[in-house]
Amino acid sequence: MFPVSREPRRLAVVTTALATMALVGSSVAVAAQDDVTVTFRTRPDNDAEAQVYAQVADQISEQLDGITVEYQAGGSETSSYQDQLLTEAASGTAPDVFWIPGTDVARFGTNGIIADLREYADASGHSDADFYPGPMFHLTYDPATGEAGGPLWGLPRDVSTFALYINNDLIAEAGADDPRELAANGEWTWEKFIEVGEAVAALGPDVKAYGQSNWWGPYGVWMNGAGGGFFNEDRTACALDTPESIAGLQQLVDIYNLDNFALSYGEDAEPGFQAGTIAMFQNGRWATPGMRANANFDWDVVALPEGPVPGGNWLFWGAYAANADSENLEAAWKVIDALTQPEVQATIAELGANIPSRLGEQTAEDFLTFTPPANNQAFLDGLANNAVAEGPLWDGSWPEFDSVMGAAIAAVINGEISIDEYQATVCAEANAAAFSE
Repeated sequence: MFPVSREPRRLAVVTTALATMALVGSSVAVAAQDDVTVTFRTRPDNDAEAQVYAQVADQISEQLDGITVEYQAGGSETSSYQDQLLTEAASGTAPDVFWIPGTDVARFGTNGIIADLREYADASGHSDADFYPGPMFHLTYDPATGEAGGPLWGLPRDVSTFALYINNDLIAEAGADDPRELAANGEWTWEKFIEVGEAVAALGPDVKAYGQSNWWGPYGVWMNGAGGGFFNEDRTACALDTPESIAGLQQLVDIYNLDNFALSYGEDAEPGFQAGTIAMFQNGRWATPGMRANANFDWDVVALPEGPVPGGNWLFWGAYAANADSENLEAAWKVIDALTQPEVQATIAELGANIPSRLGEQTAEDFLTFTPPANNQAFLDGLANNAVAEGPLWDGSWPEFDSVMGAAIAAVINGEISIDEYQATVCAEANAAAFSE
């Protein structure tokens, strides 16, 4: 879904959970059939996660009569993972089932790489309403009609949202207000975020108040929080130059211009946070395993500070999809259904990296117990508070749009062009790259 860096974590605990859980229920029970092998790939972030998926594949093989699931660990955390799948699909060597980021569903769907699974889903008693509606909008989108609710391009493996990972020791040393208390009182705003950060920055040059990565997610929340965004309402044209989007970008530029406040744009903030030299680090749930393994100080998470418009967080997601050329599409569906059952999602979520994509009170209650961090509610609040679902471009090219947007925003933040120059040119360039015939 996005570039991350994580460390192996708690394999023994997860292995025990896998050995004891009842993996799938009656919804994925299948009748005996000729033996088939379904190959299955994800993009794991470490060896521990890869081993968990391998064990899940073994468990599903035992549960599904006549189906053997063979797990393959994808080897890249960048877009080359998706590019490799596309290359393999063209040569007829892609796996039967694979995970892809939400932004890539349209590229794979419109190019005939992934199958419409609606026929098999309806026959199995599947309900789209069991999952967060944001991902399901895109996973049921019909490019022919421009409406959702038709095909089924896959099922969401997980969801995530951003939070601020916070170093409570640095914040306390600076004498600043606790962001968690501010959030609980409805006072955690962009202005309070800067107040807390400036107090930390005053501790000296060896620490920074804030760090974020330089891909679309972290800078996008500032635009979203000001009421802007990347696209117009129907996602057919650029909206990076609207007054609201510009206001959000200006807020981010101002943060990077504060003295000793932010780590240099583009510099990986995760190692610095784990080392205890950055007080606030914006990232998703996927950063949790690394924090558990490496942060030797009092840390937690807090919701993103509120901008002028409530919400603004992202709902990130990725999907399990089926290779359209698979000779075993019905079996592939059964594997996808099994992989998204509550027990399997809970097992993966306990690693710390994911939030289950199924709705339900019990699912949320279980997630809150997967600590640290103690304040897991911050992630759930982010999902509930008008989160913007990560989405593909069905009528354009997301990779081309992303490339133009990222370069232009980096140029503004690094002082290479003014924000006025950016506003005058960015949408013309992005529209020409992403939406031209």
